[in-house]
Amino acid sequence: MKEPIDYLRDRGVGALAEKMGIKFTEYTIERSRAEMPAEGNTQPLGLVHGGAYVVLGESLGSMTAALYAQTVLGAGYHPVGIEINASHSGSATSGTVYGECTPIHLGKTLTVHQIRITDENDRLLSTIRITNLIKSPRK
Repeated sequence: MKEPIDYLRDRGVGALAEKMGIKFTEYTIERSRAEMPAEGNTQPLGLVHGGAYVVLGESLGSMTAALYAQTVLGAGYHPVGIEINASHSGSATSGTVYGECTPIHLGKTLTVHQIRITDENDRLLSTIRITNLIKSPRK
């Protein structure tokens, strides 16, 4: 298996995450981090859109589940999201928002990750939980 950052570089983060300016800064099975600019990801009132927090969270959770599946379960295993929820507790209007993803459960068929979204002052903006189904390689 390649180094995690090489796997991420080769696979990419997806067109939506790229359009939103999401950049991974740490990428391991135990913890992944990414950042996203507030600018360009706001709703009409000038606040970062709640859906933008969810995209950041899903990008972190799914990519971290993919690393787990490839590293621990083997080549060809891949995650598909089956549930996501978010509780927004704050708003950002400028600067950068940060996501930190940690596992709650890493199994043979399911992963569950929690993502904590914060602002530049480490103020909690959103808490996201994502469940991924781990699919086995096609035969």
